[in-house]
Amino acid sequence: MKFNKDEVCVLIPTLNEGPTIGNVVREFKAQGYNNILVIDGKSTDNTVKSAREAGANVRTQSGKGKGNAIMEAFELIEQPYILMLDGDGTYTAKDAEKMLTPLFLGFDQVIGDRLINAEEGSFSRMNLFGNHMLNLLFKVAHSRDLHDILSGYRAFTKLAVQQMNLKERGFEIETEISVEAVRNGQRIMVVPIKYLRRPGTATKLSPFHDGIKIVTTIYRLARVNNPMFYFGMMGVFTTLLGMLTGVYVVLEWLRHIDHIPLTILTVLLIVVGIEIFMFGMISDMLLVFHRELIREIQLLQPPKSQK
Repeated sequence: MKFNKDEVCVLIPTLNEGPTIGNVVREFKAQGYNNILVIDGKSTDNTVKSAREAGANVRTQSGKGKGNAIMEAFELIEQPYILMLDGDGTYTAKDAEKMLTPLFLGFDQVIGDRLINAEEGSFSRMNLFGNHMLNLLFKVAHSRDLHDILSGYRAFTKLAVQQMNLKERGFEIETEISVEAVRNGQRIMVVPIKYLRRPGTATKLSPFHDGIKIVTTIYRLARVNNPMFYFGMMGVFTTLLGMLTGVYVVLEWLRHIDHIPLTILTVLLIVVGIEIFMFGMISDMLLVFHRELIREIQLLQPPKSQK
């Protein structure tokens, strides 16, 4: 399908991507994409110079972190379609048309799935396992399988971006974008893409530290998207903790040793855990009602052509 590439803004957040950013920009220029925005996080190498020489429009972000860069860039972009990717050379411009075509067919967001067709050596075994586990957690927590929630290769309509309420400042931004897309009921397509080995720049992602932050983000954002999961997990954990202390109290009582304070704590933990779980059920019912109400309101609105 042919589309107007001048309606597309290619967004590339960067931080010390000097060895690769020039080639990335030139690849997209060769494919006919003239609106290329590089949002730089105050690089200390030649990233800005290389990007400008290759023909990109370069802006320096005012805040810190990848999330801040993306949020600031979204405010600057005027084109109706956005193609976002990292500047480290792991994504290829050859997949751009595959990423953008669904937007022109009515989809709101497209996610490039790196895990299906990754080049050998682009993922370590631990990183690949971690990605699959995070995707599984997202599927359970948010009731939607997006295959690769941490993919940095994404395409959006401007309207889809405007619907998102983004707040994450770091590498958790891709997770939040995925959550917001699900929460807003956006039409999402996942397409397989080529993921290449890093050609020379060191990764800025700490597998353990950032992995924990991403897990926390998935769980925390489930509060508004899947309260049954959020409060249910909390309630089950509290109840199990109460049961464990209860087992200890019973065993000690059989030895004729009383633990009155611990007995009270056991009862409190079990009761509070059950109450939290019930609160999750009620919240889930209210969320279902809210979504149904919104759907009914949307059905009552006249088509745009009749306004």
